[in-house]
Amino acid sequence: MAIKAADVKKLRDATGAGMMDAKKALTEADGDFEKAIEILRVTGAAKAAKRAGREATNGLVASVGNALIQLASETDFVAKNAEFIALGDAIATAVDQAKADDLNQALALPLDGGHTVEESVNELVAKIGEKIELSHVAYLPGAIDVYLHRRNPDLPPQVGVAVAYEGDAPEFVHSVALQIASMSPSYLSSDDVPEDVLEKERRIAEETAREEGKPEKIIPRIVEGRLNGFFKDACLLDQPSIADEKKTISTLAKENGVTITRFERFSAGA
Repeated sequence: MAIKAADVKKLRDATGAGMMDAKKALTEADGDFEKAIEILRVTGAAKAAKRAGREATNGLVASVGNALIQLASETDFVAKNAEFIALGDAIATAVDQAKADDLNQALALPLDGGHTVEESVNELVAKIGEKIELSHVAYLPGAIDVYLHRRNPDLPPQVGVAVAYEGDAPEFVHSVALQIASMSPSYLSSDDVPEDVLEKERRIAEETAREEGKPEKIIPRIVEGRLNGFFKDACLLDQPSIADEKKTISTLAKENGVTITRFERFSAGA
C-alpha cells in the first residue's frame, strides 16, 4: 500500500526514528501505526545488540538526591546531545526514588512513558546510531556530598563523586570529594583491600626487591614499606590530604569529627 508522508512524519515524531526507517516500518506493517512502532522497537534492539562490542569511552555522570550514575557513549558529540543528557537525569531520578544500588535493578526501573531504563537506552541507541550504555549506578543513604566535574565546559560533567559520612563538617567532606575526584582512590581504607590484591602487591614487592639484589633478611621490611606506599595511593583514608600534605584524610576526618563511611567515583571512559 502507498505510505503517506504525513504518516511517516507522525511515526518519526512518536519514535524519533529516521525517515527511511519509519517508512520501511510502516510499509512492513501495511500502514498499521502501532505495529510499525513495535517493528521499530525490535529493530532498535537489534541495532543495539550489533553495537554491543563497540567501546563506549565517553558520556556523562549525573546525580539526583543520593544517587550517582554514569551513562556512557562512544563520542563527545553524543555526550552533549540534549536527549542523552535528559536521559541521564531521568535515570538518576529513578535510581534515587527507588534507592537502587545495583546496575541490574536500575536497568529494570520504569521511566516516564512506561518503558524501562534498559528499553529507553536501547531506543536512544536506535535513534542516535552509536553505542550507549548505563555503566554504573550507586545509591548512598544518609548524609552525602556530591561533586560533579566538567573536563570540558562544552560537555556535561564526566567525573562524579559521592561521599557518605557521619558528622557535621560539610566543608571538610566537600574537600574530601575534591580529593577523590583528583586522586582516584580505589578503596576507603586498607581494611577494604581484597586479599588477592594484597597478595599480588606483596608478590610484586618481593620479586622486585630480589631483582634489585636486596639482602634476603631485609626483604620483609621492604615489602611492608612498599605495601604502605600502595595504601597511600589506593586507600582514601591513608592518602595525604591535598589541602595539608602533612596529614592523612583519616587524621583530618578525626579532627573534624567526621566518619567517612563510603564513597563512589565514576568517570566517563573508565
